Amino acid sequence: MTNERPRVLLIVTQDTKREEAAYLRGCLEDAGCDVIHLDPSVRYIVGGAEISPDKVASAAASTLEEIRAIGHEGKILEKMIEGAIASAHSAHHETPISGILSVGGSMGTTMGTSVMRSFPYGMPKMMISTLASGMTAGFVGVKDVAMLNSVCDISGLNSISRVVYRNGALAIAGMAKGYAPACEAEQRPLILVSTLGTTEGCCRAVREGLEADGFEVMVFHTTGNGGLTLETILEERDVSAVVDMSLVEVNDFLQGGICAVGAHRATTAIRKGIPVVFAPGNTDFYIMPSDLAKQEKPFGGRDFHVHNAALTAVRTTEEDFQKLARHLAKIVDQATGPVDFLVPLRGFSSHDSTQGALYRPHLPAIFAQQCEEAFPHAVTPKRVDAHINDPAFADALLASVQTMLANRA
Repeated sequence: MTNERPRVLLIVTQDTKREEAAYLRGCLEDAGCDVIHLDPSVRYIVGGAEISPDKVASAAASTLEEIRAIGHEGKILEKMIEGAIASAHSAHHETPISGILSVGGSMGTTMGTSVMRSFPYGMPKMMISTLASGMTAGFVGVKDVAMLNSVCDISGLNSISRVVYRNGALAIAGMAKGYAPACEAEQRPLILVSTLGTTEGCCRAVREGLEADGFEVMVFHTTGNGGLTLETILEERDVSAVVDMSLVEVNDFLQGGICAVGAHRATTAIRKGIPVVFAPGNTDFYIMPSDLAKQEKPFGGRDFHVHNAALTAVRTTEEDFQKLARHLAKIVDQATGPVDFLVPLRGFSSHDSTQGALYRPHLPAIFAQQCEEAFPHAVTPKRVDAHINDPAFADALLASVQTMLANRA
């Protein structure tokens, strides 16, 4: 933090939202920020923006006339997004910005959040949008984008929109004033961990143990976006190891659950040769909408537990585990680095415990055997006579990571 006025990148099209752009600029300046207005308008040029539509088009190796001639709004938007991202990063390189603010409907939200997602974690990002009350996943992605519901359409100023816009501007101004870019050189070696609340006991012990060893630990909640973020950070950052102890998203991919993120889940570290310790945490169930639990004989007769109004845990069967073992075998068979797979023989989550609603004490050993039969010779599943949330299992995970890293060093 310094005494200088922070610079905020304001992304608003003036050809449709000139009044809103002027109002937001005024709010930001009154709040003590300097403004760099990026105007990605296509219809016509109003003027006054620090980064004009012509500059945006030029940054996409084109002209406004050529972009208009495309004649397809989606393809035009793609081209202007390309130029907006390039222009934003050029401005940031010249004089660093400390926050990004945008306002828009579906097209403006696509534009604004595309630029925001191209900036690193920690950079303050605020999108005031007509879509902020729902359908936000595609705009936020795996980045730290804050979305504020515009309430009214982005069409002029009224007694509600003035307050909403001002609140958004004040929020980004406050964040910008406190923004301090992370220094990569000062970061501790990084380890990523996956979990859910149903494996929190194990996760906490593993995290605290790794932190005591001097690592930075990032924990991801595996309900879809968490696993996707974990895979993304593995692509973007220098990661020392992964403790992937919650594989429910893999199970959901195989069973049609709502937290599936695709076949690539649990593959990035394998492909990059990063040390991985797997555990089948939370695979005793897959996740389905709770509305389906109200149907007659739901989930093909499987047992289930309504976790909350949105999520229901459906019990994994022996046949389901066979499918999971074979899928995981294909993943670990591609390993280019060290891999361990630990199986807790007394249960895979708090649901799969003596106090849980889905406890089936015979299934963990069956799954361990299925994995032993399916896995390649290079990876031998290790049985641990403990529940996943028992201290003994956390100790086993920690020991596995420590051994891997010691051998690699």
